[in-house]
Amino acid sequence: MNYVNLATPLGLLISVVGGATRQRGPNGLVIAYGYRYNFPIAGAFTVGNVVLTKRDFLDDRLILHEGRHATQWAWCVGLPMLPLYLLAMLVSVGLCGHQASYNVFERLAGLDDGGYPREPLRWRRRAGHGRSG
Repeated sequence: MNYVNLATPLGLLISVVGGATRQRGPNGLVIAYGYRYNFPIAGAFTVGNVVLTKRDFLDDRLILHEGRHATQWAWCVGLPMLPLYLLAMLVSVGLCGHQASYNVFERLAGLDDGGYPREPLRWRRRAGHGRSG
């Protein structure tokens, strides 16, 4: 589905522009190692079925997490995933100060598998505890 909705071709283009080396991954994923840009700030990110990372290795849990994002790209019919993900990220920052903790896409992909913290909601923090903000 992500080839048809053009998300995977976009991910492959980003991997080429980013100087990444591509190899086949599990479940139809393409893992693109050595992505050279600092945006977005993440250990890995997925566009269609392409998982991009600056690293030269991803553990199985992170690949599983990113594979769930590939499914989300298919459910969102490709490019609408970008504004929806950005909106979910802004909502999460507003709720707890962290871009992933209450991001519906990250929660559905598995916060623990993605290496994300479970920040408390801003209004549930006691004075003097948790992050400031």
